[in-house]
Amino acid sequence: MSDEILTDKYVENAVKAINDNFLPKAMEKMQSGLAKATQASYQNLDEGPELRMKAYDIREKTINNLDVVLTQLAAKVRENGGKVYFAKTAEKAVKYTLDVAKQHNVKQVVKGKSMVSEEISLNPALEAQGIEVNETDLGEYIIQLAGEKPSHIIAPAIHKTREQVGRLFSEKLGVPYTDDPPTLTRIARKALRDKFLQADMGISGCNLACAETGHMTVVSNEGNIRMATTLPKVHVAIMGMERVVPNLEDHDILFRLLSRGAAAQKLGGCVSYIGGPGGPDFPDGPQEFHLVILDNGRSRILADPKFREILCCIRCSACLNACPVYGKIGGHAYGATYCGPIGAVLTPLMVGMNKAKDLCLGETLCGACQQACSVNINLPRMLLELRYRLAYGDDDWQTKPVSPLEKTLHQAWAFLTGHPALYQAFLKAGAVGQKLFPRSRGMIRNMPGPGAGWTRDRDIKPLADTPFRERFKTLSTKKSDRG
Repeated sequence: MSDEILTDKYVENAVKAINDNFLPKAMEKMQSGLAKATQASYQNLDEGPELRMKAYDIREKTINNLDVVLTQLAAKVRENGGKVYFAKTAEKAVKYTLDVAKQHNVKQVVKGKSMVSEEISLNPALEAQGIEVNETDLGEYIIQLAGEKPSHIIAPAIHKTREQVGRLFSEKLGVPYTDDPPTLTRIARKALRDKFLQADMGISGCNLACAETGHMTVVSNEGNIRMATTLPKVHVAIMGMERVVPNLEDHDILFRLLSRGAAAQKLGGCVSYIGGPGGPDFPDGPQEFHLVILDNGRSRILADPKFREILCCIRCSACLNACPVYGKIGGHAYGATYCGPIGAVLTPLMVGMNKAKDLCLGETLCGACQQACSVNINLPRMLLELRYRLAYGDDDWQTKPVSPLEKTLHQAWAFLTGHPALYQAFLKAGAVGQKLFPRSRGMIRNMPGPGAGWTRDRDIKPLADTPFRERFKTLSTKKSDRG
């Protein structure tokens, strides 16, 4: 992953986000609407919510045969007149795109929304070569003007108020201030219209690619991706290597679930099927089409049977819309391209478990993400697996144990619970020793050492002076006497 990674700031960023005056309210409003609507949309499927299980089977089978499916996709794209490049790393994907831009003397680029291009930091690389890059998705356009990163997979500017957007447009575009959403949308449309017409290259992501037909499917609610992929003379599509389906029947199922998971829609507002360059029979469309299939650590994930399941994700963002942690801290706190539960699993696998350890440790394991997931991915299981690797280390992933002390404490606790006499003695000693800790209304307010983390934001009920097992013996004796 080439994007600047700031996952070590997760705790600090989360605290700032929680104390933000606007962000938690915006997240709550977004989640309260979308999470319930998504669940209802699954129930309203003709096949019922069980279609998610079928979709999981489709994704699992595809991932297990990814080499075959990708070979078929590449062959079909080339047959359709397109060019295919398999990029092992982010750097190679960027270099290939820059080479295409140089070959065509590209001066201006318009981009449809693409999280993969964020992952490889494509915009800065293009701009470093003197190429003007314009995001065309409204949310992406807003955060590009603000010099920020997306905070949500499908709603990148969810953290912005309309007043902030109004001031931003006034400052950057030289227009009179307004906070009226329709007016702001018209301002952005007018500013971008000339960019579409002047662009030499269009860049997009890929929601799904169909190996049977060799076409890419891209979705938006504004039509910006269609403009970015048809007006410029060159189109470069970048896709993670897992975003492929074998045939149209599988494509139909996944695409329907993608729209529901993303925004509880039966179908995205603007859907484009891209099959390659225009050619003499199809004058509309680019003269050249390039598909960049990105690995960037995905092969390594594929090789681990415990984590392979994460490649089933189709980036619908349903897990973000349901996650209580994301709902409190937003996307920027995660410090990487992918946020929420999907980011908490994927980012440590791509950048290093030790480097991004706080992401998986910060999740609640409540299971809301799996319940919301359009393809029923077991994210909680993989979060636990990451925690296990962090606790015990893993040579294959170059992961060191995060806290040897914590591991020792757990081993000591396991030993105590296996020896009743020692366990009882430990609890009696604890009941006496806890009297030294400060209390408030009968609760322990502060604990020393590792326990300080528990009492920083909560009080803890003290151990009973008389353990339950002794009280139970007394109760049993009294009951026997009454009998």
